[in-house]
Amino acid sequence: MPSLNQFLDRFFAIGLVLLLGLVVLFILVAPLLEPGDTGVSAEPLAPGERETLTARVVAVLEEGTIDLGGDMAHPYQRLRLLVERGSLAGQEIEVEEGTINIVSEDRLFAPGDRVYVERVGGMGRDMFYISDAVRTQPLILIGGIFLALVLAVGGRKGLRSILGTLFSLLVIFAFIIPQILAGRDPVAVSVIGAVVLLAVSTYLVYGWNPKAHAAVAGMVLSLILTGVLAWLFVSWTRLTGLSSEETSYLVMELGGGVNMRGLILGGIIIGSLGVLDDICVGQASAVFELVNANRALTWRELFRSSLNIGRDHIAAMVNTLLLAYVGASFPLMLVFTIYQEPLMRRINREPIAEEIVRTLVGSVGLVMAVPITGLIASLLARWAVEREAKSAPVVENDDVE
Repeated sequence: MPSLNQFLDRFFAIGLVLLLGLVVLFILVAPLLEPGDTGVSAEPLAPGERETLTARVVAVLEEGTIDLGGDMAHPYQRLRLLVERGSLAGQEIEVEEGTINIVSEDRLFAPGDRVYVERVGGMGRDMFYISDAVRTQPLILIGGIFLALVLAVGGRKGLRSILGTLFSLLVIFAFIIPQILAGRDPVAVSVIGAVVLLAVSTYLVYGWNPKAHAAVAGMVLSLILTGVLAWLFVSWTRLTGLSSEETSYLVMELGGGVNMRGLILGGIIIGSLGVLDDICVGQASAVFELVNANRALTWRELFRSSLNIGRDHIAAMVNTLLLAYVGASFPLMLVFTIYQEPLMRRINREPIAEEIVRTLVGSVGLVMAVPITGLIASLLARWAVEREAKSAPVVENDDVE
């Protein structure tokens, strides 16, 4: 009769095969899941009215370069498209790409490419332009590969981590974002949401045990510290939150109903979550592995060892956080590098100062997470060992989690 582990291994193998089958099936039917006829008439639209169509490139009618000013040649195309979905489904239209807006070589299309086309009502006739490429199938494919690898390599914990990730997304999109859009304080909303999603996802993956308790407590305290530091330094550096293009869209749509400075603070808090999770869980796991290997270690010895382990972790994580923020704002860094000006003037510009505050405040929170979590885990580990020794001394070699 197969053991429980063999049964679970078979269960995950079958689940993996089913998941891969669902991914392939979803890729095949994905085009059918896109928005269909919006109900807009095939007659010319009223001025200002618009509709999004899905189309396929049938032919490239013309291609070359054009000067849009500044003595620089830019690529352009004239394309024939077959509309697949929308009020003009089945009809062919011609669209120019690059004659009004500046595009790169990577933006050029070839026959067979699928695109989204914006149909905008004008004076007497409709205007058409390509807003974006259809990326549904490759996005689904990479998502399926990710899920399959997490399940194959991570097994049961991989499945629980996926569920934790889904819960985190649910908290962000069902609680944090709607509350901020409703005018609530972004900092308070981000902290509450972060604590909830960290606690639930950690316990879901690692279970209800002292190791998970230590990790959650370390994350919550480090998160509070990060939030306080972010609030202080965003105020001291007089950041407004109005330095990016996205915030200008929010201002146009929502007026003054959103606290832009609070959005910076909320972004720092949410951006620190993933690395904080890694640091705190790693520290807690290291401490409990140490106490399982040697039950005679005192909490001071465990704490000292956790600091030695954490130093290597800190070096890697701070560098990771820095590269993550620089990578996210890489085009911005290039723009400011092109324009020659004194270094102090450059770093005083709000977009650069904002990234500096994000990186340094997040890094301070990560550095402090190591001793905070190490101390909590060391105390809980000794408590768990002593409790086990009193209640069941004959099983003192069992692992403590």
